[in-house]
Amino acid sequence: MAQEIKVPALGESVTEGSIGEWLKQPGEAVAADEPIASLETDKVAVDVPSPIAGVLTEHKAAVGDTVEVGAVIAIIDESASASASPSPAPAAKAETPAPAAKAEASDDVKAVAQTLSPAVRRAVLEHGVDPSTIKGTGKDGRLTKEDVLAAAKAKGDPAPAATPAPAAAKGTAAPSAGRNEERVKMTRMRQTIAKRLKGAQDNAALLTTFNDCDMSAVIEARTKYKDMFAKKHDIRLGFMGFFAKAACLALKDVPSVNAYIEGDEIIYHDYVDISVAVSAPNGLVVPVVRDCDKKGFAGIEKDIADYGKRAKEGTLTMDDMTGGTFTISNGGVFGSLMSTPIINPPQSAVLGLHRIEERPVAINGEVVIRPMMYLALSYDHRLIDGREAVTALKIIKEAIEDPTRMLIDL
Repeated sequence: MAQEIKVPALGESVTEGSIGEWLKQPGEAVAADEPIASLETDKVAVDVPSPIAGVLTEHKAAVGDTVEVGAVIAIIDESASASASPSPAPAAKAETPAPAAKAEASDDVKAVAQTLSPAVRRAVLEHGVDPSTIKGTGKDGRLTKEDVLAAAKAKGDPAPAATPAPAAAKGTAAPSAGRNEERVKMTRMRQTIAKRLKGAQDNAALLTTFNDCDMSAVIEARTKYKDMFAKKHDIRLGFMGFFAKAACLALKDVPSVNAYIEGDEIIYHDYVDISVAVSAPNGLVVPVVRDCDKKGFAGIEKDIADYGKRAKEGTLTMDDMTGGTFTISNGGVFGSLMSTPIINPPQSAVLGLHRIEERPVAINGEVVIRPMMYLALSYDHRLIDGREAVTALKIIKEAIEDPTRMLIDL
């Protein structure tokens, strides 16, 4: 008996997604609750599981197709066997490896190619590596393109030879040898990130205020208590917990920084839900640490660690990223010295953290070397006045330079 597999509900206000990857091909056996496809939505990738055991007989959509919630994307037959002849699938939009690369592929690569995503399959074929010998770091142990490239580099393989470029059009100079281009469709998540960031610039009156912060006290506190903290709470004591708690003090004293503009109204919040920007394989995501003002350092650090782990695995849900009243983005982990972060609509402010470096500063008339960090607060000037923004950032700076303030609510 054949059963239609439909796009499941994807979360509040999300009505469609696109086929990011087929995890099962026509003719393959499928277990109950086993994922058969990965859907890309505006924020996260969502697996589509099979409700029954059987054989996938047909794809109703190709990789890259946009599909609405409730649309039929595949057919699974309970009574069919895995040897059943598959129905032809819609034309795939994924890029086909060059013939030369195919010829160099090993039998092992060909045997497993169907289970790999198009980007991974292409990398495997180009570099001639055996995917069965590579440990995948993606969700459920799947291979990523980075896994393949790392394996090829470890093997000492040179970069694949350049594919001859097509003949140049009349009147157009042909590119020199070794100058190649690759055209790749933007993922749905990347398209959404682009639209939201551009929308923030178009709709908000963005302004950034800066300050610098002496990190000596926080570094000393971490060094003194990190072992006891880890032993008691089973989590590492990081810098983000300090900045989240410092931000809570600032948002309590300057509530407009924790507010939204909606139409001709301002929505104030008596709680602090901090969106923490973390890197995921498909782009930047901002899961929300809820009720930061009511949580201790351990609770905040555990939430952040869990989100970071699940972002790398691709298992974040829509609920994880819904809401948020304020954002903290740490470009310092990538070496950034200073930046002007963009707000995460509909929020009105974002705190940018940067790298810590030793710099000479004047203290009590003497020049000393201290570990310093530049802080940046970007804000919507329609709602937040300059005085309020500077005051909020100054509160954060003072709390970091004197962490006791966080304990006695100053």
